[in-house]
Amino acid sequence: MSKQELAVLGQGGDAGACCPGLLSAPLDEEQAADLAKVFKALGDPVRLRLLSMIASRSGGEVCVCDLTPAFELSQPTISHHLKLLRQAGLIDCERRGTWVYYWLVPETTDRLAGILTRPASEPLPERTASAGAAS
Repeated sequence: MSKQELAVLGQGGDAGACCPGLLSAPLDEEQAADLAKVFKALGDPVRLRLLSMIASRSGGEVCVCDLTPAFELSQPTISHHLKLLRQAGLIDCERRGTWVYYWLVPETTDRLAGILTRPASEPLPERTASAGAAS
């Protein structure tokens, strides 16, 4: 896998066991590595804005021709960012004639939300005071 390729969260060898909630069990090394790749895709402001623009679009999809003008970046740079979001499994696309249309993959964002969300019925973990903490 090249530096630019990102594994899709929950796909691969053991998709069913991927990424328990952070409060239910510690992530193993492979789960943490897969999750970090998705967060890396989200860690860029341009990609985060692109994902937001795609996810919030009425009708559920958006043409790349509507995304590019929102940025002071070249079309190839926008395409690169979209490719990384696609490789992370956050969006998908389809070519229609000369244009490419993008949409959110809700299963991936739902999985991320599940990992980061504390079930409402679970109490917050109790914090213990550090030995050297000032009162």
